[in-house]
Amino acid sequence: MSESTPAQPPASPPATPPLPAGADETPDVDIAELYRQAHGQAAPGQWITALHMAPEHCLLATGQEPAWPSVVLTLALGPQKTARGFFRSSLPTPLELETAIASVEDEVYAAHVRHRQWVPEGTTALLFSTDPALHEIATLAGISPAPVRVLSLEAMERLFNRLAAVAQGRPAAHEGLPANPAFAARLLVLRELMHHMPFAAVTLLQEA
Repeated sequence: MSESTPAQPPASPPATPPLPAGADETPDVDIAELYRQAHGQAAPGQWITALHMAPEHCLLATGQEPAWPSVVLTLALGPQKTARGFFRSSLPTPLELETAIASVEDEVYAAHVRHRQWVPEGTTALLFSTDPALHEIATLAGISPAPVRVLSLEAMERLFNRLAAVAQGRPAAHEGLPANPAFAARLLVLRELMHHMPFAAVTLLQEA
């Protein structure tokens, strides 16, 4: 289940907003620092969302102020957690993909409802991440390496269609995709986040 945490800074803000019970004990990224790094790439006054995919959950930090996000959402949608829950081999079957999509959509919808409590209606938040695994997805989608890369919803969807073709029986090597359940789960989660939050693109930065 997704959870939201107001992220207004306390008198002495922690480096990372606290995680709810059941999430990874120690996230491997400072989501507040990632949020500030992302804001450095945005126009003044722009709402942004910083994304980090940990193995067992996703963190989304959203706000308009450069120093600190307004809210941090924790979604029970990590690539390893999703792969473990739905995929029985190195590549998902069509039924496994369909079942995983339905479950992930429910979690993303719950996050979307919470997200909209903080983001004004009609406002678009730009999505940013530094996750190396998302850079791998961008490379597989044909996005050239660069310090700042933009993976559009359309490019991501074309890549997902290639994964769906592999699930239908096309050899993964023919599509240049890894036969890796965590990769399939990560791409699936990213797809559902971008479609249903929604985000038209994800801007990928190098880790600070």
